[in-house]
Amino acid sequence: MATKITMPQLGESVTEGTITKWLVKPGDQVNKYDPIAEVMTDKVNAEIPSSYTGTIKELIAGEDETIAVGEVICTITVEGEAEEEVTVETLQEEVVGTQEQVPADTSNKKRYSPAVLKLAQEHDINLEQVNGSGRGGRITRKDLLTLIESGGVPKGAPMTEPVKEVRTPGKAAVSDRVETKQAPTPPYTTSGRVEELPISGVRKAIANNMVRSKHEAPHAWMMIEVDVTDLVRYRNKMKDEFYKKEDIKLTFLPFFIKATVDALKEYPQVNSMWAGDKIIRHKDVHISLAVATENELFVPVIKHADEKTVKGLAREINDLATKVRTNQLKSEDMQGGTFTVNNTGSFGSIQSQPIINYPQAAILSVESIVKRPVVLENDAIAVRHMVNLCMSLDHRILDGLVCGKFLGHIKNSLESMNEKNTSIY
Repeated sequence: MATKITMPQLGESVTEGTITKWLVKPGDQVNKYDPIAEVMTDKVNAEIPSSYTGTIKELIAGEDETIAVGEVICTITVEGEAEEEVTVETLQEEVVGTQEQVPADTSNKKRYSPAVLKLAQEHDINLEQVNGSGRGGRITRKDLLTLIESGGVPKGAPMTEPVKEVRTPGKAAVSDRVETKQAPTPPYTTSGRVEELPISGVRKAIANNMVRSKHEAPHAWMMIEVDVTDLVRYRNKMKDEFYKKEDIKLTFLPFFIKATVDALKEYPQVNSMWAGDKIIRHKDVHISLAVATENELFVPVIKHADEKTVKGLAREINDLATKVRTNQLKSEDMQGGTFTVNNTGSFGSIQSQPIINYPQAAILSVESIVKRPVVLENDAIAVRHMVNLCMSLDHRILDGLVCGKFLGHIKNSLESMNEKNTSIY
């Protein structure tokens, strides 16, 4: 008898994952905890371990297919298994055909996974006329494939967007259905020679998260300029000694993160997230750090950043960037972020409007440090090292007043960083 292995929930608020690569095939023997697939969730590839020792029977999900948490991805014949796993679906099947019928549970009938929506759109299937075999009458990918193979496809469906789920620690998911017609893929024309590039699982996840953030969170934007002349002099003086002692480079980023962390402790409203009918204010400060490769973007997390010195932050940044470059980033490295810092200045940007890392309340972009003529308090003009800090905020959670004070706190911290006031260690 075959036992089902389902898509696990790999992190808070994760509702689906994309199979990027199968590490097994039907007939393979696996032990409990052996990795069976690479799955992309929240912009990172993580390995899914087998929950059993046995033989892989069938791969239900295909590579590059997005599967909702809890849906079946494969089946396995468990070693020494005596009887079939008893599931809600099995019990419902046993009831069918008996004289005493139990009303079917259809509470999840209209909750469609991305894979189901994609198949329905491709084959013009009316999902409202399809009976699902999943929990609560949910329509599975296998249900649609069976319909397509049989030729009995109900046509003319108005398609709906999937239920949006907000998960909070210790709470059940809160559903928020948006009953709107799904727009078809627009026609497009090309001129000249073109090249079509397949979309990777990581790029799909980035796209989905960015669209969700812009669709759900009303973005507002603020910018402040900071005179970091003293900080530049201090860092330039210390960087060679720091490299000899620590064997890592001392960049400006840990100083900016240190100032941001101090401001988050002063204004904890910014260290929050939207959770449907409530706002969750985090007591721990975990900084999500946007790290880009040539084609992809990852957001690893510096845990308990408020407990770290400039040196500690520099080492965390170096370690996480190394993991990204060597493809060693794990799922746990990406989880738990409460506020995001985006170092757009590393590639020369001087002004940007970052998209919030949903469901966080805000994101800060540190732009490039440039020399500019500045009018000083005595009306003298001097060349100073200036940097723009750009902040996007979720206007459901935050208002301009508190964010202005938050940026002002960061500005004051950075402008006072110098050899006398700031310790790296």
